Amino acid sequence: MNPLTATAVFESLSSGVRLDIFRLLVKAGPAGLVVGEIGSALAIPPTNLSFHLKALTQAQLVSATQEGRFQRYRANLALMQELIAYLTAECCTGHPEQCAELQAAPICP
Repeated sequence: MNPLTATAVFESLSSGVRLDIFRLLVKAGPAGLVVGEIGSALAIPPTNLSFHLKALTQAQLVSATQEGRFQRYRANLALMQELIAYLTAECCTGHPEQCAELQAAPICP
């Protein structure tokens, strides 16, 4: 992943609404969700939802497929994993044994 792609992904997720949508789609897995299901789950009006889904699609974080009259959205899990790999590529400056300790540390006290 290049820095421009990483920046575009982070910019897209800088909105709390888009972050909620993406997390919901990640939770849904490969099956994804249709627009109505996303809107109902997050209580987002259709016009606002359309705006946010467009931004996520442009950043390639989600993809849409037409199913009859409905659009089904899916999280781009490969891009998410690529971003995580990009962020952690130089973890602990070449000492992966230190990274294992960090991963085992509790996030919340």
